[in-house]
Amino acid sequence: ATMVESRDNNTGGHIKRTKAYVTLMLNKMRGDSCYRRVLSRDYITHVINAAPLHDVGKIATPDSILQKPGKLTDEEYAIMKRHAADGGKIIQQTFRDLDDADFRQIAYEVARFHHEKYNGKGYPDGLKGNEIPIEAQVVALADVYDALTSERCYKKAFSHEKAVQMIQNGECGAFNPLLLQCLTDTQDELNEKLHPQMQEKQEKE
Repeated sequence: ATMVESRDNNTGGHIKRTKAYVTLMLNKMRGDSCYRRVLSRDYITHVINAAPLHDVGKIATPDSILQKPGKLTDEEYAIMKRHAADGGKIIQQTFRDLDDADFRQIAYEVARFHHEKYNGKGYPDGLKGNEIPIEAQVVALADVYDALTSERCYKKAFSHEKAVQMIQNGECGAFNPLLLQCLTDTQDELNEKLHPQMQEKQEKE
């Protein structure tokens, strides 16, 4: 996961922050009656450990696309989108001899389905609603939040408040309403976990 991140022109720390956000949200969700039976201690541990692998498929994405500073063309975006399916295949091939079948399945689902959307307009399979495994839904929300609040080669960083507003307004695709409520409930703690340079920038502004 670290090797993939070193190729992706991010400011660094994306996988660590995403893992931290996933941990925060899962622990919050465990207190919700809707998820209490699903979110066992082992399950939460597996999802937290699988979260850094969500973009592992980008190892197969050309540098010219992965590091492009401007907007991708339709053709380039179609190639970029392959990283989800590629990631699922890589997990299956790499972990096929792993004894822990539960972790292997969760890691696969996180990698393949973290770009699916609650309204069925995501990729690669166009899954809708609860057809999307909950672990992939949580990682997707954490991934989008960090993408918004981080500076990338093609965009400036948004403030925490703006990022939350954009997600809640549906500007970043459709998410499970229960997860959006979880985002609202944990937003103060999320803000505290922003990388130091973002906090300093917000204080100066």
